[in-house]
Amino acid sequence: MRFDIYGHFEVEVLRENGQWAVYRTGDGLKRKEHDIVIPAGLDTGGVLAFLDDVYHEFAEPGACVTRLE
Repeated sequence: MRFDIYGHFEVEVLRENGQWAVYRTGDGLKRKEHDIVIPAGLDTGGVLAFLDDVYHEFAEPGACVTRLE
């Protein structure tokens, strides 16, 4: 799943070994965000809400975290 984080950057969230892994993407690069640990039991809707909470410092009026695919 790919997410746009308040229009500032994109992340890709994948299941790896039963856990969620977060990768920051852009400029043809993909690097793991080791500091972001999403609880394994969250469903896809929960992942979006979790990312919204974690990255809230990037929020601006009218902007939100959106799923891209």
